Amino acid sequence: MKWNRVLLKLSGEALAGPKKTGFDEDTVKEVARQVHRSVEAGVEIGIVIGGGNFWRGRTSSAIDRTKADQIGMLATVMNCIYVSEIFRNQGMKTEILTPFSCGSMTKPFSKDLANECFSQGKIVFFAGGTGHPYFSTDTGITLRAVEMDADVILLAKSVDGVYDSDPAVNPDARKYDTISIEEVIAKKLAVVDLTASIMCMEHKMPMAVFDLNEPGAIADAMQGKINGTIVTV
Repeated sequence: MKWNRVLLKLSGEALAGPKKTGFDEDTVKEVARQVHRSVEAGVEIGIVIGGGNFWRGRTSSAIDRTKADQIGMLATVMNCIYVSEIFRNQGMKTEILTPFSCGSMTKPFSKDLANECFSQGKIVFFAGGTGHPYFSTDTGITLRAVEMDADVILLAKSVDGVYDSDPAVNPDARKYDTISIEEVIAKKLAVVDLTASIMCMEHKMPMAVFDLNEPGAIADAMQGKINGTIVTV
């Protein structure tokens, strides 16, 4: 299996490493090394990063949901700026695109601009989610994957695939090598949120789930070598 254009989802918590908050530079540099290998192999790569290492607004009852989501969007922008600079330090070209203006820090998203960046060999960071409240970064990456005609969405998680129940709670949980998006929805397995799941189903966008912490997992996944679960459409 060979993919030409992939969108990679990283959680904010993954960037924080063992500290669980902020950034862990060694963790991000290892991600950068693996992505660099894939760029050199000719893969076009877009990246979406969550904001959970800084903010999880849905847990706060003291802040209006719209404002909480806006803080979360800005957290993803901060993450993309940081990771983009680490990637540049590792010899890659990058561009950060957002659905709202951030002055000179990012450029406004458009499909034409993103395609131009890909043609120049740049890693494209899609920051800021959809630009609207009530939508997660799951929905954000699915929207961008569909818009950009990506081959697959790669979900780098802290678990090594999709299970029929929570493996942290149930030691007998069964891992799927492949599973259809219809089954994911029907069984409420929450690979991504429901909005994103339905969008993947409607637009036939496959996903792959794998363990971020497995050595070389990102580079392998970008070459179609999935030691996790493939969600088919």
